[in-house]
Amino acid sequence: MIAPFIALACLFLGLYLQRKPGFPVERAIFWVNSYLFNLVLPALALLYIPQIEPGWDLLIPISAAWLTFFLSWALFGTLGKVLGWTPEVTACLAIVAGLANTSFLGFPVIEALYGKAGLPVALLMDQGGSFLLVSSMAIVIASLYSHQKGNLSAIPLKIIKFPPFGFLIGTLVMSLLGWKTPEALIPILTWIGKTMAPVALLAIGLRFRIVKGDLKSPYFWLGLSYRLILAPVIVFLIYRNFLDPQELTFKVTVMESAMAPMITGSIVAINYNLAPRLAALLSGLGMVISVFTLGIWYWFLG
Repeated sequence: MIAPFIALACLFLGLYLQRKPGFPVERAIFWVNSYLFNLVLPALALLYIPQIEPGWDLLIPISAAWLTFFLSWALFGTLGKVLGWTPEVTACLAIVAGLANTSFLGFPVIEALYGKAGLPVALLMDQGGSFLLVSSMAIVIASLYSHQKGNLSAIPLKIIKFPPFGFLIGTLVMSLLGWKTPEALIPILTWIGKTMAPVALLAIGLRFRIVKGDLKSPYFWLGLSYRLILAPVIVFLIYRNFLDPQELTFKVTVMESAMAPMITGSIVAINYNLAPRLAALLSGLGMVISVFTLGIWYWFLG
């Protein structure tokens, strides 16, 4: 129970440091992001992905995360073209609104509402869905929309050189071949993985600042409305045809789809300079607002 308090303390630390005169905020953000992308995400990939046993029965909850992500890209990509948004805003909304906070927020919420019986489904959606997406497709979108000039053939190399993506491919191969992560590495990887939430919230805190104009931003409310309302509505309407609406798997799948925007997704957007303030606002303030919308979804699902 102490972990959420430590994470929140890191959020407030980031908020304090960004307002401290003379503090090198941009340099701090650079080093925090480097730690997350070059160490934490590869460690999580090595810790969790090889443990996933490939099977068709896993695809239903996992596919919900992929569906809502690609629908986000299609929706905001289309709106961006029609309404003349900048590529940075379009990509930010596609990535951040497209990814749900299925682990840091999702795991404790699911366990509190449904007990430990709901965690396996939540873990599948996170590791097979959100985590794979943020380590692969989110980087593809970020590279495409942030690549303003030069040869487009440089984009694949940019993606391949991204450390989490390389570890993702390696660990997927391990999972397919049935190779497990060496037991000697598990304690170290677990310890590194536990720093994910507090360090990510520190990064958000360094960027997060609410001003009156931000709350009037249509981009913020569009992104949050998609993540908290439209995405779970779509999952509810489609997946009730494949799962029993009274079963735990269905309820957890919908609830995980209704979580606030993923912190790591916002870090990707910030790292690629894709509307950083909007990205921080979506994941930061989004968590607060999602407390109320998740309560409504829990009541609605019975």
